[in-house]
Amino acid sequence: MTPQSPKPRAPARYSGPAMLLHWLIAVLIFGLFPLGLYMSELALSPRKIELVSWHKWFGITVLLLVVLRIVWRVGHRPPPLPASVPRWQVGAAHALHGLLYLLILAIPLSGWALSSAAGVPVVWWGVLPLPSLLAPDHALAHRLVEVHEWLNFTMAALVVAHVGAALKHQFVDRDGVLLRMLPIASKE
Repeated sequence: MTPQSPKPRAPARYSGPAMLLHWLIAVLIFGLFPLGLYMSELALSPRKIELVSWHKWFGITVLLLVVLRIVWRVGHRPPPLPASVPRWQVGAAHALHGLLYLLILAIPLSGWALSSAAGVPVVWWGVLPLPSLLAPDHALAHRLVEVHEWLNFTMAALVVAHVGAALKHQFVDRDGVLLRMLPIASKE
């Protein structure tokens, strides 16, 4: 009889609220990005105004959710990465996460500032008027369109890197890093 090797220990996992906020924010961003691309190509019409309103409402919702996620994270440390992950990858992961948080805050704020500079109020879900961040200034609004787009394309590139790294850890390294954030993963 040959002794069986011990079953590898399941990786430490993120908390339920952290997973919920992560995936909710991710789903909203995955919807907002193509919506933003689509509506930016439309001519001014009632349909475009409706889509812009939805884009703003969900964008402000993302802003609130990421603030909640940051507050949660302050009191709840993420699970450690497996010891097998090289130090440079740990540093890269921390830098990437920091940049993603920064962009997830900056993008809705830049959109809100853009609306303010364009003289268009943001009324969250058509019910709660939000204060203007800037005085109307159409030249500034035009520049903020470019800033908002640049921030979004930067985040899209970082999201591709984030997803690529998670998939590499899952299918190449097989170290359980992705399973830490999957709510359906085994809790053995």
